[in-house]
Amino acid sequence: QAQLIESGGGSVQAGNSLRLSCSASGRPFSGAYMAWFRQDPMKGRVFVAAINWNYGSTYYGDSVKARFTISRDNAKSALYLDMTSLRPEDTATYYCAARSTEHEYGIPVAAVSYDLWGQGTVVTVSS
Repeated sequence: QAQLIESGGGSVQAGNSLRLSCSASGRPFSGAYMAWFRQDPMKGRVFVAAINWNYGSTYYGDSVKARFTISRDNAKSALYLDMTSLRPEDTATYYCAARSTEHEYGIPVAAVSYDLWGQGTVVTVSS
């Protein structure tokens, strides 16, 4: 079974940028969607962004629109999250997630809709 491995987290000052990466090891990813979530102490895993693996369409959470960009490299089975204009409230552990099957209502945003998860990478944004 494929595993998801995140990288790229770190500590930055507000206003700066970071790129997170997620690679699918074990076998090439052939599922339907991949996404990024982040852990909120009060809300649990919060949707950040997702991409339709085959068609490239994307969807973003309201708090990151126009600041974050999700992309993928199908040949490398790699997922990316380019984060710009980072804010202290973006501080979190970020998780890569994958769903193997099509979703009836389009790109899924609920954590329960994803069946494979990485271990997370920590992003800290200081003011």
